[in-house]
Order: sequence, then C-alpha cells, then structure tokens
Amino acid sequence: MAEEAAAAAAAASCSNNKSKAMFLAGGVGGHHANGLTKTAGSGTFSSSKPGAAKKLVIKNFREKPKLPENYTQETWQKLKEAVEAIQNSTSIKYNLEELYQAVENLCSHKISAKLYKQLRTVCEDHIKAQIDQFREYPLHFLKIDKCWQDHCRQMIMIRSIFLFLDRTYVLQNSMLPSIWDMGLELFRFYIISDLKVQSKTIDGILLLIERERNGEAIDRSLLRSLLSMLSDLQIYQDSFEQRFLEETNRLYAAEGQRLMQEREVPEYLHHVNKRLEEEADRVITYLDQSTQKPLIATMEKQLLGEHLTAILQKGKDVFEAFYKKDLAKRLLVGKSASVDAEKSMLSKLKHECGAAFTSKLEGMFKDMELSKDIMVQFKQYMQCQNIPGNIELTVNILTMGYWPTYVPMEVHLPPEMVRLQEIFKTFYLGKHSGRKLQWQSTLGHCVLKAEFKEGKKELQVSLFQTLVLLMFNEGEEFTLEEIKVATGIEDSELRRTLQSLACGKARVLTKIPKSKDVEDGDKFSCNDDFKHKLFRIKINQIQMKETV
Repeated sequence: MAEEAAAAAAAASCSNNKSKAMFLAGGVGGHHANGLTKTAGSGTFSSSKPGAAKKLVIKNFREKPKLPENYTQETWQKLKEAVEAIQNSTSIKYNLEELYQAVENLCSHKISAKLYKQLRTVCEDHIKAQIDQFREYPLHFLKIDKCWQDHCRQMIMIRSIFLFLDRTYVLQNSMLPSIWDMGLELFRFYIISDLKVQSKTIDGILLLIERERNGEAIDRSLLRSLLSMLSDLQIYQDSFEQRFLEETNRLYAAEGQRLMQEREVPEYLHHVNKRLEEEADRVITYLDQSTQKPLIATMEKQLLGEHLTAILQKGKDVFEAFYKKDLAKRLLVGKSASVDAEKSMLSKLKHECGAAFTSKLEGMFKDMELSKDIMVQFKQYMQCQNIPGNIELTVNILTMGYWPTYVPMEVHLPPEMVRLQEIFKTFYLGKHSGRKLQWQSTLGHCVLKAEFKEGKKELQVSLFQTLVLLMFNEGEEFTLEEIKVATGIEDSELRRTLQSLACGKARVLTKIPKSKDVEDGDKFSCNDDFKHKLFRIKINQIQMKETV
C-alpha cells in the first residue's frame, strides 16, 4: 500500500500544474493517526486499528468546465464583428474588456491556433480589398498614406483586443509573427509588393524629390511619412534607396558637366557646397540615416571627383581651402570612409600640385596620429594620479598652421568638464613647456546617456548640443533667452543648435510654438515620448551657410 500511495502522490504532482496535493502521514503503530494534512485535492484516510496499514484514496479534481455549446462560434462572431468595426471605422457593439476576456477564454481552452488563423484571414481579406484603389492612374499619395496610417491605427486596436493571444500562443511559437508583424507582412505582400503600386509609389517619391531639388516647395511631411512606411515594411533599401542613388548619380553627373563649363571655380565650388547642405538637410528631414554615406559619396564623386583635374587646372587656393575644411571635418569626427583612400588622394594631389601644396594636409594626418599617442599617455597619467570622474575625455592636439582657421567661442562648460580640461592642460604643458593650448569648443562632440519613457538611449551630439541638453537635468522648460544666458553660445549658433534638437528628424526636445525655425520667445522642454529604433542616435548639427 505504501508503494500505491507513493505512486498516487506522484501522479497528483505531475498533472501540468492544474492541481497540486501534499500529504503528510504519521508513523505506523497507531501513533499520530491524524497526521494527514490536505492542502489541495480530496482524499480519504482510514485505519481499522492501531498498527494496521493505512489506505490513501485520491480523488481527481473536477475537470475545467466545458464551454457551452456554440460558445466558440458565437464568441468568434463577436470578435470578428469587432475587428470589422475597427477596420471600417464604425462603433464597436461590445465592451473592449468583454472582448479581451473572450479571447482569454478561447485561448484557455486550446483554441488559440484556430483563433490566430481566423484573425489573420479577416485582416488579410480587409487588406486585399484595398488594393484596387491604388492601381488606378495617377496614384494619389494622400490615399496610400491614409491607408497606411489607418492600417497602423487599426492593428494597434486589434492587438489590444487579442493581446492575450499575442502574449501566450504567438510568443510560444517562434515561427509565428506577432499580430503587429503579421499586419506588416500582409500590408507589404498585398499593397506595397504589388508591382504596379510599388512602381508608382517609388516613381512619385522620386518625382517629388526631383521637384524639390529644382527649387519647388513640396509636402515634406508626406514624403517623410511615405519613406518611414517603406522603412517599417523593411523594403526601403531594396525598393527605394537603390533607385534614389541612381537618380542622384544621373542628376549630378549632368549638372557637374554643365556647370563646369558655365561657371568659374569659386562659384562652382560654392554651388557644390550648397548642394551638399541641401542633401544633408534631406537626410535629417525625411531620408533614412543609412542613405547619408552613399548619397554624399555619390555627390562628391560626380561634382568633385570627376572634375578634379579641371578644378586643379583652374583652385588651387580655393580648392585647398574647401578640401582642407572637409578633410578636417572627416578626420575630427571620424567620418572618413578610409584613411588609405585619403592618403591615396593626397599622393595624387602631391603629384599634380607639388609637395608645398600638400604639406599642410599631411601635417593634419600627423597631428591625428600624435594625438592618439598623447591620449594613451594621458589615460596612464589619470590612472597614476588616481583621479576619479564619470566623463571620459579625448583630446586632439591640432597645430594651428596646418588646420583651417576656427573662430574661438567662449561657452559656459559644466564644472566637471572644466576640471578635466585643467587636468589635461597640466599634463600636456608639463611635457611640452612653452606651448599654448586654445580650446576649440566649435569642434567638440560628446556621447550622452539619456533615458526616455521608451528606455535608455545614447545621443551622439556636438558640444553645443550637449550644453543645451544638460540644462534639462536642472529644469523642465527654458526659453531661448534663458538657454543663451546659461550656455553662453553665440545667438545664431544657438538657434541652429536648438533647431537640430527640436525641429530635425530626431526631436529630443519639444518646441513651443511648433515651427521650422527658432524665434525669440520660443520655449523648449524635454521630449519624454521620444522614440527611435536605434540605441545610439547621431543628431546632426545644422551647418552655417558658407560665404563665397
């Protein structure tokens, strides 16, 4: 009987956690006859006389109550009606909590697989019904953008009703897309992957960009929404970016050939710089960040690389000034695609223009290499001095004669930064007496750790952007004038800085009133609702326009 009791107890404890039982029996010989404790389940304990074997009888728990007849069909009909009401933007007859509970009931009775298939079918039928309106010509962007916005809104509401299904059955089946991803897949397959729709959509986007490049005003918010749609559907690069770069290559190849014949070198280089600024602004406003490098590379190749010999034959001085400025920017912020490619270019310039022309450019590379060695020594110095601190400082020592002329700007740095500057100054002048250090705040950049409602992010920003953002650790809202006094940043530089933080693509600040430009009296606050798919986000500083 003891073996039977053990087997029964084992059976009771292995019932998929639907019921649990614990039994404690006393010893034989009649001692502790009432030593059985029941914490769950039901059982009887009998003993005919002291010393007799104890008999344990286990009764099964009651099965989970079965669903009423036709419950599954009727409940699905309710859920289907609710989904269709959402899709048709009509009122839902049933309480949302009631619908959520209905989904939970069905899932609890192992109807999850069927429910997921039924939901997919309803969503699929609705999306398939949308396709015909986009095949007509011409394609109206507002119509496809509205369809996309409606789809996103609908799937958010549908998922909230079927949340229990999404977080149990779908989560446990790695091969199944979540309800949100399922919606994206269907929209991509039936709408955007339709060859006619995709072709017309991309053609229309490229046409809008071409018009803007020709000086026309376009609806940039519509363009940003459509390109974000392509990005969310994971077809941005394959369907759009490749054709966009091809069109860019064609446009600037023809423009470079034409303008080199019509304009003098200074005027031509000024135009090139203007075009570079325009394309950088497009990346900030509506293009995906991944497009920046190939876009700028395409432009530089067609507007500069293809005409390098002609430019050199016409400047040299003007060319040197622009090339030095852009090379300096690439070296200081780590934008150079390849150091070998840069040095290869220097070698060609040296051959064409002579050693005197490239000596300063070569000096810039030498400064960067020496700075790396100095920073290794500085870190050792910090460790030996046992200097605490939460900021990691990296300094580039630039020989004034080699680099472009930068206008120094005095700003109000946080005490921790000032302290680190003084430590570095003591270290450096201790090794190189007689030299003078001048901090160039316009060239500084930082990586800030930030925390939003969505989670933690890292922001790659300029020093000026850093000073502005750090203010919001001390208060919730500041005016333009208050920020100017607190940071000491020059007025026009500060307006560009705030514009990049509150009006660009990554809006970590909120501006009141909302507008494209920063005006007197504008107020700024931290955008706690900021969201971005990347963990580390580079927020580009809006550049000052070059003078001829």
